[in-house]
Amino acid sequence: MNLNAPLGPQLSAQRAQSALTSALQSGALRSGQFVSMPQLVELLEFPIAAVREAVKHANSLGLLEVQPKRGVQIMEARPEVIRDCLDFRMMLDQEGARRRIASDADLDLKPLRDAHEKIRDAAMAMPSPNLSAQAIDTDLSLHDYLAKGLNNSVARQAYAINRIRIAVIQNVRPFVLDRIVSAMNEHLSIIDALASRNCSTAIDAIGIHYENTQRWWGVA
Repeated sequence: MNLNAPLGPQLSAQRAQSALTSALQSGALRSGQFVSMPQLVELLEFPIAAVREAVKHANSLGLLEVQPKRGVQIMEARPEVIRDCLDFRMMLDQEGARRRIASDADLDLKPLRDAHEKIRDAAMAMPSPNLSAQAIDTDLSLHDYLAKGLNNSVARQAYAINRIRIAVIQNVRPFVLDRIVSAMNEHLSIIDALASRNCSTAIDAIGIHYENTQRWWGVA
């Protein structure tokens, strides 16, 4: 990207924010990493002013911390941070499930069920090296579905920010192959509860999933 491209300051800052978010989600910037502003400018390929605005925004969201005279430090995946992020997502998932079930809308769960069964069956057969990445995408698809069920733009924005935090965590605590089958089965239990419109069962299934996730990530 040409750093001298004629972008307005606001547009340039917005694009720098998107680039920073992508770097956090992809693992180009990792949990606990220190990086200087010149290094960020080189990585994100945006002018220093836009990068500063992006850093200021990310700092306000708790995705990184500005270190005077050092640059920034990416959020650390400490046990208490992981527990808080998972607990927050559990609360949003449970409320999203409750609202989905309470609505009269068609829940359209077949694509979710099919995707989860496909990943689970692949993991039980001969898992490929890229199955973990596919499993993460499938895992997120159910959480996104529940977040959309909140039907609240403020809550969904909070979910989206927390999803970035969890992506940073997942880059240092990847989805190991041994976890895929149990995780998919836990999600399928949630999907079954949604399909039967059983609110208490869905909420319990979501709680069980998060308890197990905490154990797998070693923070229970």
